[in-house]
Amino acid sequence: VQLQASGGGVVQPGGSLRLSCAASGFRFSDYFMGWFRQAPGQSREFVASLSWNGGATYFAQSVKGRFAISRDNAKNTVFLQMNNVKTEDTAVYYCARRRSRATNYNTADYDFWGQGTLVTVSS
Repeated sequence: VQLQASGGGVVQPGGSLRLSCAASGFRFSDYFMGWFRQAPGQSREFVASLSWNGGATYFAQSVKGRFAISRDNAKNTVFLQMNNVKTEDTAVYYCARRRSRATNYNTADYDFWGQGTLVTVSS
């Protein structure tokens, strides 16, 4: 199993950024996928997740209404669209594969992780 996150960078407050996570080594369409983030000195926290076909999505309260999560099962890729970003969104963002029959919100619910991509929100 491999997860490769990309798309991070420096963005100004109020701007947008789109993260991608390319998956391989497993049947992608069988799994929920999620995004987490970890700011310096803080623990890793849930950002968003979505179901096998993208029909169900879940968001942390801090990003609800600003971020969107989607997937392309034909390309084995999950996306995180970040809009109206804030300085507090600065973090390393990780994509992860959720375990079967798990909840969505805890790191222990996910069994494989990408390497992370850094997002810096700064003017």
